[in-house]
Amino acid sequence: MSKRLAGMALDMPAMAAVSNVYRAAGALRNHFERTALAPHNLTWTGWVVLWVVWIWEEIETRHVAVEAGISKGTLTGVAGTLEKRGLLERRTHPDDGRRVLLRLSPAGLQLMTELFPVFNKQEAQVVEPLSPEELRVLAGALRKIVVGMEDRPA
Repeated sequence: MSKRLAGMALDMPAMAAVSNVYRAAGALRNHFERTALAPHNLTWTGWVVLWVVWIWEEIETRHVAVEAGISKGTLTGVAGTLEKRGLLERRTHPDDGRRVLLRLSPAGLQLMTELFPVFNKQEAQVVEPLSPEELRVLAGALRKIVVGMEDRPA
């Protein structure tokens, strides 16, 4: 690899940081899908959609897609699957028939009430090797990256 990179003006610390964030995100997603989410037959994306709708109670699909970090097309498929499973409900927006609102069904509310503490326990286990200060710094640094990316034009 060093031969391929020789002579290029590269920011190696930036490359290492982004690579590690990407690898960590994949490892975390896989871990949660194998542990907390598997017994409920949920994917990471399905979980995130349920989480967003749970927090907002009722929310337009376009906002769910933004909050979940997925395309509207992906949301359509995921929401359809969750609706077929009886976890989500859709309704037309009362002010504009072109807009769609999502909310959790009673079964979806029950699932999130039971699953979130289990999921959070896994979150705590994943970050257990970090000291409270390291955890605070990591969360702050990652948030800075997210906010910085949101503020940049595409």
